[in-house]
Amino acid sequence: MFRWRNNTSHDQENDSVQHESKINELKAAIGPLSGRSLQYCTDACFRRYLDARNWNVDKAKKMLEETIRWRSAYKPEEICWHEVAVEGETGKIYRANFHDRQGRTVLILRPGMQNTKSIDNQMRHLTYLIENAVLNLPESQEQMAWLIDFTGLSISNTPPIKSARDTVNILQNHYPERLAVAFLYNPPRIFEAFWKIVKYFLDAKTFQKVKFVYPKDNDSVDLMRSYFDDENLPTELGGKATLKYDHEEFSRSMIEDDEKAAAFWGFDRKLQQAANPKPVDSASPAS
Repeated sequence: MFRWRNNTSHDQENDSVQHESKINELKAAIGPLSGRSLQYCTDACFRRYLDARNWNVDKAKKMLEETIRWRSAYKPEEICWHEVAVEGETGKIYRANFHDRQGRTVLILRPGMQNTKSIDNQMRHLTYLIENAVLNLPESQEQMAWLIDFTGLSISNTPPIKSARDTVNILQNHYPERLAVAFLYNPPRIFEAFWKIVKYFLDAKTFQKVKFVYPKDNDSVDLMRSYFDDENLPTELGGKATLKYDHEEFSRSMIEDDEKAAAFWGFDRKLQQAANPKPVDSASPAS
């Protein structure tokens, strides 16, 4: 027994040494960085990209380089709430005011509350909230949890496949290993056909993180409860909490976080807002 434990400990030490070596190898492969790219590419960042590509340095390098180019062009850290607030009016995606049992940030997604038509604007809103979720992670955590509530979903407001594909692309390719788990609570039958297509967009690691929960399936309910306290979960997701999305209150919280993000990334939010005034009509209402 002692020998087994000792070997296990030795294996873990070897893995740690090998991982550190891979991180250094990836750093060297990426080469010198500056500005926000340097700030973004921490050791933890290198580790996430390597983990996402099963510690293959070449594949991780390609993935990270694509993200660096994407962040340089898209500037997700500069998106501020006033640019995407119209997308959030119905609370179709918002950061919950509770954490999971591991202290992770929680995003609640409600596809049945879709209120706009522009997929580009919807993706900008999603990206903003992913950045916000990461910004609000405790120091001991690198991942977030997603809770997907299908209340109100119908044939008329089921997301288009492009929306799902773009969501997966952003999450998998530019925020690798940021998702710990995604619980899909009691999806309706109309979602089944949608899922048969969407699941092929997911890589193996992400696919394993997607969990379906049905109120009459005790095993799936118990799994979700192993992640969340019943007292925090809203009743729509099988919990005991009564949560009502308050757009004005959430907006105030996001505006405060915008200042926190600006301080973290080192830019002047007021100058940025002057250069990017609030859009008059950034998205067309959904029919």
